[in-house]
Amino acid sequence: MEAHAEPSEHNSDDASPENDVALSSEDHSSLPKETTPELAVLDSPDSSSEPQPSNPNTRTRPDPPSGSTVPPPRKRRRRKKFFTELSANASQNRRSDVAKDTDVEALIANSVGFPGDSLTEEEIEASVVSTIGGSEQAKYLIVRNHILARWRSDVSVWLTREKALKSIRNEHKGLVDVAYRFLLEHGYINFGVALPIKEAKLRSIDGIERGTVIVVGAGLAGLVAARQLVFLGFKVVILEGRTRPGGRVKTRKIEGDRVEAAADFGGSVLTGINGNPLGVLARQLGLPLHKVRDICPLYMPDGKNVDSEIDSRVEVSFNKLLERVCKLRQKMIEEVKSVDCPLGTALEAFRRVYHVAEDKEERILLNWHLANLEYANATHMSNLSMAYWDQDDPFEMGGDHCFIPGGNEVFVRALAEDLPIFYGRTVECVKYGSDGVIVNAGGQEFRGDMALCTVPLGVLKKGSIEFVPELPQRKRDAIHRLGFGLLNKVIMLFPYNFWGGDLDTFGHLTEDLSMRGEFFLFYSYSSVSGGPLLVALVAGEAALRFEMMSPVESVRRVLEVLKNIYNPKGITVPDPIQAVCTRWGKDHFAYGSYSYVAVGSSGDDYDILAESVGDGRLFFAGEATNKLYPATMHGAFLSGMREAANILRMAKRRSPTPVDRTINISGENDDLNKLFVNPDQTFGSFSVLFDPQKNDLDCISLLRVRIGGAMLSSVGLYLYALVSKKQVIDLSQVEGDENRIRMLNRDIGVSLVGRKGLSSTAESLIASIKLSRFNLSEVRNGE
Repeated sequence: MEAHAEPSEHNSDDASPENDVALSSEDHSSLPKETTPELAVLDSPDSSSEPQPSNPNTRTRPDPPSGSTVPPPRKRRRRKKFFTELSANASQNRRSDVAKDTDVEALIANSVGFPGDSLTEEEIEASVVSTIGGSEQAKYLIVRNHILARWRSDVSVWLTREKALKSIRNEHKGLVDVAYRFLLEHGYINFGVALPIKEAKLRSIDGIERGTVIVVGAGLAGLVAARQLVFLGFKVVILEGRTRPGGRVKTRKIEGDRVEAAADFGGSVLTGINGNPLGVLARQLGLPLHKVRDICPLYMPDGKNVDSEIDSRVEVSFNKLLERVCKLRQKMIEEVKSVDCPLGTALEAFRRVYHVAEDKEERILLNWHLANLEYANATHMSNLSMAYWDQDDPFEMGGDHCFIPGGNEVFVRALAEDLPIFYGRTVECVKYGSDGVIVNAGGQEFRGDMALCTVPLGVLKKGSIEFVPELPQRKRDAIHRLGFGLLNKVIMLFPYNFWGGDLDTFGHLTEDLSMRGEFFLFYSYSSVSGGPLLVALVAGEAALRFEMMSPVESVRRVLEVLKNIYNPKGITVPDPIQAVCTRWGKDHFAYGSYSYVAVGSSGDDYDILAESVGDGRLFFAGEATNKLYPATMHGAFLSGMREAANILRMAKRRSPTPVDRTINISGENDDLNKLFVNPDQTFGSFSVLFDPQKNDLDCISLLRVRIGGAMLSSVGLYLYALVSKKQVIDLSQVEGDENRIRMLNRDIGVSLVGRKGLSSTAESLIASIKLSRFNLSEVRNGE
């Protein structure tokens, strides 16, 4: 995808294509006036708006006003950007209403990730125009931007092709057809969890069945891809090693002593709301967004406030160091091409040369800024590529950083609803070839036409999954080169909020330079979690040491920091009611937190990770496959949409009439289907056939569970188990299918299996039921 174009660069000439395509005059007023809801904060001086630097490798930040002795309040957040923010001043040129609207629509397209005045790589690959450049492309862009803006004005309603065409001149119907189809298939419009959207997506886009896809991983990328694939006509099954969906997005309620709060253990902040697909989901679910307030006071190791003048001076010096490194790397790239070194080494060299932060207080303050950078990249400065560590900056989502009330699991639950997810299925092996894929997980074999691997980069690095044949050397090298870092948290629920309600963040400095990332930043979630919740972050080298430390010691250390800050102010720091320490590095389904560009790597490695292998049989998604938005929740979301479109493209290319390949667990024969047309008992998604020869409570019964609900109403995905009649009665008295499955696994100790996984005892029972039904039918026919 190409870099964003400046909105001010749109041509206002009367002969421009925007006046040629444009909205028809009678329908011009039908375009909603609020077509820019996500750009409302774009010109806010406090927002993280999209920058448009002349040199994307240069980072700057305005110095304090000359002669100013008291700097403005400190504004900090997890950020990698040091570019001058975009000034969104209104154009002084007089334009027609149509021209202004097309500029607004280009801005909206830009916020979503589309360049307002050029095609993306996806569009070029999809051949949306016959010739790159020229008038046809210019007209297509106007149409594409208009359709995007029209849906974004009301994301809870399905935008039909007819509605999209309504305000476009009829002679451009062909362009509308192409743009609408592209945006629909690639998930840029009509996506999400609003009821009209979900209902419409229960039906295949064109009624064509396109085979089966096995999705490995039920994180954001896997869930989004699965929903889109069902809409595109595929049968889908998701294999998840955990007992929950969400992956590295995990929300857990912690409580005690009549106090409770919802805590995000993993991904927690929506980093930029403009154009963010998770922002769309929040609007659809009616969730209020809480802007993370930028004011972030810093405290010295002894708890005293950092001197504001020193704070301002060090921050300016820190940004100048980054500017100097950026200028150096630009020269190195131009002259030497492939030279790289650690970002930390370059910054330290410049610090020494320019005598920056030689005073002790300035040095520990500078180290706080370095810790903040290590938080943004999930690793120590010595691991970051000087040349490419910030390669994604030009594409960062604009707008405020926000919390979601109740935690991000609300997105996960909505996306996972009705999908066929098999939990506790840790994938051990993926075999792929010209005739399809075989995935081995949890002692079962799953067969399909294609597979989508969405596991974290840490799992790929660990080699937890065997690929047969081995992944291409090019991809293995990229997996090795890219970094996968670590961020941990201490999550504390207190009996009351002692730190105050006017802040969302505050920082703490340490004298131990090697532990600068330990509890360097605190997030207050009191306004969104439902209780007095405080989270301390641990980044950089400290995050690694943190996993070796006992939770009791970690909590003791963080309380000592808080007491040093608040006790001198006369504020008592109570013991937490409950505290939890994350250990993402030891999580066998992640082995870390998020990706970064390591020394010797580049943004190209994200693209290599995203490449399919096996002639379009095995695909990859996840934040570490998204060059533009790595290390973010929305990056994972968008990668899932991207791969759903790629799978569709490959399926169309491979065969106009796809082979109906059944997943192993759903390949039951017609005879068994006929038996379950009239089950002996049903409750929820469960149905049961009893042994016709016996009637006692201990007799064996065949239990069938339908997986997937409405999302797979036409597919028929079933699992089976042998249980006693008494156990059937016990299960029927439990509320909800999830609780029944949990009881089946944990209490009864029975695992669900596919049709081919049934034992000889089960086959004998099936034969007995068939014979009984046949004899009964014969008797009725005789009568």
